[in-house]
Amino acid sequence: MFTFVVIIHVIVSLIIIGLVLLQAGKGADIGSAFGGSGSQAVFGSMGTPTVLGKITTAVAVIFMVTSFSLAVLAHKKASTIMPASAPARTDGTPAPAPAPVQTPEKK
Repeated sequence: MFTFVVIIHVIVSLIIIGLVLLQAGKGADIGSAFGGSGSQAVFGSMGTPTVLGKITTAVAVIFMVTSFSLAVLAHKKASTIMPASAPARTDGTPAPAPAPVQTPEKK
């Protein structure tokens, strides 16, 4: 289940990147707010949403749902990647003693 959600999350991430890059930017019209001949506000007018905007919203919602799902699934599957101690030997032989540390001699 976790792997499936990760795969969906990566695919949705790539789709949302593509959709955002396809949309027209509003930054080109910022000069019109400071005495230019345009009539839009600083961040652009809020007209009717386009089909591309609606698809982007839907994909963003899916992205948030998969992000939340991954957080919940990861919390249930919590395990450490760094064990606190070395694993015990299973063959019954003791572990070798560490080599003594040699210090350089002063002259």
